[in-house]
Amino acid sequence: MHDTVLITGGAGFVGSTLALAIRRAHSGTAVIAFDNLRRRGSEMNLPRLKAEGVRSVHGDVRSLADLAAIRPAPDLILECSAEPSVLAGYGGSPEYLIHTNLTGCFHCLEIARQSKADFLFVSTSRVYPMAGVNGLAFEETETRFRLAPAQAVPGASEYGISEQFPLAGARSLYGMTKLAAELMVAEYGDAYGIRFAIDRCGLLTGPWQMAKADQGVVAYWVAAHCLNRGLKYIGFGGTGKQVRDFLHIDDFCDLVLDQMAHFDAYAGRHWNVGGGVTNSLSLREATVLCREVTGRTVEVVGTDENRPADLRWYITDHRAVSAVRGWTPQRDARRTIGDIAGWIDGHKTELCEVVFG
Repeated sequence: MHDTVLITGGAGFVGSTLALAIRRAHSGTAVIAFDNLRRRGSEMNLPRLKAEGVRSVHGDVRSLADLAAIRPAPDLILECSAEPSVLAGYGGSPEYLIHTNLTGCFHCLEIARQSKADFLFVSTSRVYPMAGVNGLAFEETETRFRLAPAQAVPGASEYGISEQFPLAGARSLYGMTKLAAELMVAEYGDAYGIRFAIDRCGLLTGPWQMAKADQGVVAYWVAAHCLNRGLKYIGFGGTGKQVRDFLHIDDFCDLVLDQMAHFDAYAGRHWNVGGGVTNSLSLREATVLCREVTGRTVEVVGTDENRPADLRWYITDHRAVSAVRGWTPQRDARRTIGDIAGWIDGHKTELCEVVFG
């Protein structure tokens, strides 16, 4: 196992949950959570990180000096830092997005080069182009859009989108930064002999996600029901039939722990990581399930408004990563929504302002 793990974005949703999972699984491993605490709610994670022996370091991936000051040097870097909003940069400057997601990744790779650390990059399904995904053949059912059985595009099937899906085309400013960072990771791996793996994650969700309307839609949907806030079905006719697969954060932690323990089995490739067809919901279906789990009903209205970079449908084909060592998602929609609702009910005062403020 690795002796010292540096997690960038370590006070965020993904980073903090990974930090705790690693400490619980490997108490002898030093875990450092590095974060600039810019995202609202990340400060809430600091006490629980400290309680489990995770060392928190305040710093910014945009500063190489901040990263270089960390001691001891890591032998594994989990690059979880990001401006995560798919709407980032639209209607304003993309400066923070570019410098955090691209310059930040470069700085992390420099630390990996100097310390000869392994490198696990948390990427996104948003590397796949919008027009390519939205241009697939769809069918419409009573509750969701569904991919038609016959598809002419490689990498699209009844299992979802695989790693073979074509990458040509625009993918959002956010998606561009992550794809460009993936290329940089691979080049550093080749040039400097860095062992790396890239996880192209779909929608990760679960307790402690400070979700917003433009990032973390499942947790945002649950929060609206728990905190009695109205919701909108935006775009695609305002029917709420657009579909995403989701992955409980604990399922992702299970995968990362296996990747850490068997790094060579995963190294040198990018992997589509998500819940797949079984763990997928339309917004309409999510509304029904949230009502059942929470026992609460909120007003939901439809609007034809279309936002930049919105997708009608995306489901992860995770068969490749599952074939490596048998990892598959274990937590279904009802369990996931129940876990999120239970967490929100225990932190209502803080979360009402963080999520909807």
